Amino acid sequence: MAARQHTAISLAQLTALGFSARAVQKRASTGRLYRVHPGVYSIVPPELLTRRGRWMAAVLACGESTVLSHRSAAALHELSAAGRSKIDVTVAQAHVRRVKGVNVHRSRTLTLADTTVVDTIPCTTVARTLLDLAAVVGRRSLERAIEQAEVQEVLDYLALDRQLERNQHTRGASRLRAVLDAHHGDDAPTESELEERFFALCRAPGLPLPERQVHINPHDGEPPLRVDFVWRAQKLIVETDGGRYHRTRRAFESDRRKDQRLTLAGWRVLRITWRQLRDEPERIVTLIAEALRLS
Repeated sequence: MAARQHTAISLAQLTALGFSARAVQKRASTGRLYRVHPGVYSIVPPELLTRRGRWMAAVLACGESTVLSHRSAAALHELSAAGRSKIDVTVAQAHVRRVKGVNVHRSRTLTLADTTVVDTIPCTTVARTLLDLAAVVGRRSLERAIEQAEVQEVLDYLALDRQLERNQHTRGASRLRAVLDAHHGDDAPTESELEERFFALCRAPGLPLPERQVHINPHDGEPPLRVDFVWRAQKLIVETDGGRYHRTRRAFESDRRKDQRLTLAGWRVLRITWRQLRDEPERIVTLIAEALRLS
């Protein structure tokens, strides 16, 4: 059990395994267990604990329902570097004992849906971590964490919106909202507005108008797929990605699976973003014209 928990184990866990308090004390006195925090031990000397071992020990020390959070959770999710020695955890209960080297945050809004497990360590989800992080770091550090979440394809705007809706008055909520708005762009359109912008470009001289919002059957035994725009004769499909809801991990995987099925069925798929439509309309018209010519 300790090996699975990065060498850390709690007294409660040892007791559940059948060890008496006296047996634990004896092992600690003979160097077979090492006390890390009150009620928490390690099977290696404390100075040999890895960073994840220290995180796990801190979570175990603060009791049930404790999760790694804030800067420590951001480091665990690999959204930022762990630049401080003090460990952040969050608990839902009102009272918890103080633990040396651990910064305990209390939250009335933390729910089971806000928590996950990464490498056996209970922690806050990416969305909740970013909300918490906004309260304790500067704007640029928060921006870098959001950028890293985007690179890892774990930036879930829907989950962030839910966090902000539930925690409107939480410290850091306004900063997170401002950074997200700036990151995504204040003029980000809805999906329908994005499609209208692209369809308007398709009215350029020489371009045949595509069909809109139609279903394509790849004949692969799975349900038909709805696509944004299609030129059937040229077997060309264009998907317009607004970015905001196409950058969750689930959406990313779904989009790639969709492209794979269409490609195997002989279709060509082009994905065009809002920023490309906004900043490079002439290039998009040329791109579509060239794609149709090559068909």
